[in-house]
Amino acid sequence: MSGVTVIIKDIDQQYEGLRTSLGLLLHAATVNMVVLDHEIADMNEAYEDNMGFLDEMEGERYSNNPANIEKYGFKPIDQDKLAAMINESQHVIPF
Repeated sequence: MSGVTVIIKDIDQQYEGLRTSLGLLLHAATVNMVVLDHEIADMNEAYEDNMGFLDEMEGERYSNNPANIEKYGFKPIDQDKLAAMINESQHVIPF
């Protein structure tokens, strides 16, 4: 099993980052999805459903944006924790 951190900084790639995280979980990887520096744009039913699937499959969701933490249940992350997460991951996928 490999650890993967998916970092989503590009607001236009947030859905692809979530889909990639789900796909990696199907292959028995541990996945940390991190949304940095922006609030989830266009929170629709499909995105919300996919976040639920990520949670059910034991993926982790993190963000440094307070709105994502308060509205959508992301776990908070700061730069130090992100750096440690990246160092512990076997793969890092940026979006």
